[in-house]
Amino acid sequence: MTIGLTAAESTSERASRPYGAGAPNVVVVVLDDTGFAQLGCYGSDIATPAIDGLAAEGVRLTNFHTTAVCSPTRACLLTGRNHHRVGVGMLPDLPMNFPGYTGRMPNEAGTLAQILLAQGYATFAVGKWHLTPRDQRSPSGPFENWPLAKGFEHFYGFLGGDANHWAPELVRDNRYVDPPRTPGEGYHLTEDLADEAIARLRELRRNQPDRPFDSAWV
Repeated sequence: MTIGLTAAESTSERASRPYGAGAPNVVVVVLDDTGFAQLGCYGSDIATPAIDGLAAEGVRLTNFHTTAVCSPTRACLLTGRNHHRVGVGMLPDLPMNFPGYTGRMPNEAGTLAQILLAQGYATFAVGKWHLTPRDQRSPSGPFENWPLAKGFEHFYGFLGGDANHWAPELVRDNRYVDPPRTPGEGYHLTEDLADEAIARLRELRRNQPDRPFDSAWV
C-alpha cells in the first residue's frame, strides 16, 4: 500500500477475507432433556430420520461430558470449558454470589460464536437460550449475557428455560417482540423457529453467498 498526495499517486488493495475458500459451516443443535437412547441412530425405537441422516454422514460420539442439566451443558458446549469455570454450575434462574454459580459467563470465556465471528463467519442463534441470569432478562437489560453479547449477530427465540408454544415471550436480538400470528391464526413456536432459521440462511446466501456461517439451534 502506498499513500501519496493524491488518489492517482496512491495504491491500495482490498484486505483479504479472514476465512478461506470453502470454509466449513458450523451448525450446533441442542436437544434438551434428550439422551442417546431417544435417537434412532443409537438404536431407539423412536423414528428420528433427519437426525439419523446426519449421523450417517458424520461421526457419532459416545463420550460427551454432560452435566445432566440443560444450561450448564449448553455453557460447556459453547465455551469448551467446565460449566463451573464459566459461572453456570446451575440454572441461571437461581444465580448466587458464589464462584461457579453466578449464572454470568465471563468475557474471558470466549464462545464458539465469538471465535468464528472474529474469523468472518455470520453467526446466529434460534430457539431457547437459558444462559441469562433471571435478574438480567428485562427489556432494559443489562444485555451482557444475552446472545448478541456472546458472539451471535442475530437471535430469535426465548431467554428463559421454557415457553408457551402458542404464546411465547419472544426476543429478537436485544428486544422483546410479539409472535407474528395468534394461536387462532395457526401460530406455533416450533414452526416459527424453523421459518426464522430458513429465512436467515436464505438472506445470507442471497447477499453473501460464499460467507460461512455458525448457527446454533437450541
